[in-house]
Amino acid sequence: MTHTGRPIKIGCYSAFWGDSIEAAIQLANVESLDYLVADYLAEITMGIFAGLRLRRQGKPGNDYVGLFLENTLPDILPLISKNKTKLVTNAGALDPYGCKKAVEQLLEEMNMTGLKVAVVAGDDLLDGKEAMPTLASFKSLQSFSPYSPVNHTLDSDQMPGEDDMILALNAYLGAKGIAAALAQGADIVVTGRVVDSALVVGPLMHEYQWDLSRQSNYYDLLASASLAGHIIECGCHCTGGNFTDWKQVVAAGNGGYSNMGYPIVEFESNGNFIITKPEGTGGVVSPGTVSEQILYETMDPALYIMADVIVDLRQVQLQQIGRDRVHVSGTRGLQPTPWVKCCGIFINGYQAHGDVLIAGHEAKQKAITIGNAIRDRCSSIFKRRGFDDFKDFHVEAVGGESLYGIHESREILLRVSAHHDDPAALAVFAKEVNPVVTSGAPAMGFYSLPSVLPNMVHFPALLPKMEVKTTVVVGKDGKPFDLPWDAWDTDSKFGDAPSPVPAIPVYDGPTTHLVKTKLIQLAYGRSGDKGDVSNIGIIARDPRYAPFIKRSITEQAVASYMEHLCKGGNVKRYELPGLHAFNFVLTKALGGGGISSLSVDRQGKTYAQLMISGMTVEIPSDLLPPSAAKL
Repeated sequence: MTHTGRPIKIGCYSAFWGDSIEAAIQLANVESLDYLVADYLAEITMGIFAGLRLRRQGKPGNDYVGLFLENTLPDILPLISKNKTKLVTNAGALDPYGCKKAVEQLLEEMNMTGLKVAVVAGDDLLDGKEAMPTLASFKSLQSFSPYSPVNHTLDSDQMPGEDDMILALNAYLGAKGIAAALAQGADIVVTGRVVDSALVVGPLMHEYQWDLSRQSNYYDLLASASLAGHIIECGCHCTGGNFTDWKQVVAAGNGGYSNMGYPIVEFESNGNFIITKPEGTGGVVSPGTVSEQILYETMDPALYIMADVIVDLRQVQLQQIGRDRVHVSGTRGLQPTPWVKCCGIFINGYQAHGDVLIAGHEAKQKAITIGNAIRDRCSSIFKRRGFDDFKDFHVEAVGGESLYGIHESREILLRVSAHHDDPAALAVFAKEVNPVVTSGAPAMGFYSLPSVLPNMVHFPALLPKMEVKTTVVVGKDGKPFDLPWDAWDTDSKFGDAPSPVPAIPVYDGPTTHLVKTKLIQLAYGRSGDKGDVSNIGIIARDPRYAPFIKRSITEQAVASYMEHLCKGGNVKRYELPGLHAFNFVLTKALGGGGISSLSVDRQGKTYAQLMISGMTVEIPSDLLPPSAAKL
């Protein structure tokens, strides 16, 4: 396929490993779709595959997304072949070559060998290393800072110790490998770890023949394509999933949450694009839903660093141009850095979780008391048996009302979580959870027994690009070829912010006429995670609200409100004037990150709701939305 002048249409059917298997069929039925992409890999997913690799103890296995081969591809192959839709996915995970081979075998079984399969690899930095290497094997690896691309140690996540086994270490490859595979005639492209948005950037790079020597706005185009990929790679996140105003999704019809529409981007040659979804599907595409996803899992919006480009989101603007159609413009790009970001997994002891149902009068107090009693009892046993004490122990009282309905009493799910270097010690802990049902407080019931598992820790890191190569193989008998990186910025100031943009003003006038209202009345919110860092995006519902939000929701106010979660870390506020939005970055806020945290919300998914439903803003009474309550 070559570009014909019309917008290129790309749909994404998978936000993560476990997304609805019906989504692929929904989008594959869109006849005008040029590309279908699927993002299966998150930090937690890489941890799952690393755990499977560990349990096999070096024995060969399928370290790719089997769900893609078993439940998705057989159903959509006839449709994408008929509609001439090409497929790009990172389902290769830790074994992209094995995934390519499995896809080719499936094509043979379905008598569809006319479709050509390509693989993009080179991301697996353990390839060729000893079975379980340590940090000493990677002399050039640097820690990654959420605040600075230059000062790599600034509030960075935990790095492995000298003796910690590294289970997985993968570079986030760029989009050039995907573009090269498509240029060689690939119909299906399978990758390992790539930048999530590269699944979209690669096809656009190929279709529009983007090249640094051809386009003077090359980096702006790459940045815009990267934003398009970022918006749709989380599936329904931009079509009403996880949206603050969730009742709008219900009211919009077409089945609402039971028939959610998956996203489609219509990308124009000038770099602007439209976000939409298939007709007749549930969900909502609006500036609210799209802006929430733009801020999701971002740090400094002026320096959103990808492998191929640095994206500047500060002047992005959204416009509703029709029902479920949002036009996106204003993205800017800068030359990339000499570093490629990596995703690593190492083992740091073991962990276990146990749950006990507790109901009735003073349920929360009973839960906290019993959780602490389990900890103290185990600590006494450890001392007697010669074990060290817990490295960490976490007690949570997760509340609900399902048993008692309209009555005042409540039930609690007590969750106790522990971290220890010795699995034998956690085996003791596992045996001491259920006995509290008969030896503890009243109205307690069995729920789940703890399992002792390796405590896998995710760590982000940086590696010089010259040490990472991208390898492409196209077709069953294709020969592998390597691709060079684009030129990168070698100036030591590459981490400096781009030229300044007008800031969001802060209200500093009289205060006697101001009234308090909940932040949720004035703003949307979306939170996400990167390692042990949580970001909370706050978007003003009306530009007039932004100066008052800026005045009330300061770094200090957020740090104070979230101090029970942001333990020992920092809070930094960034501005996105084009979206009338703020991005709060909280370090050391997730108990170590998604795969190692002992918290029930290990990815910070609830943090935005905590902020917007609990924090308050002072605003003139005449600006207060009609439905908003004064406090």
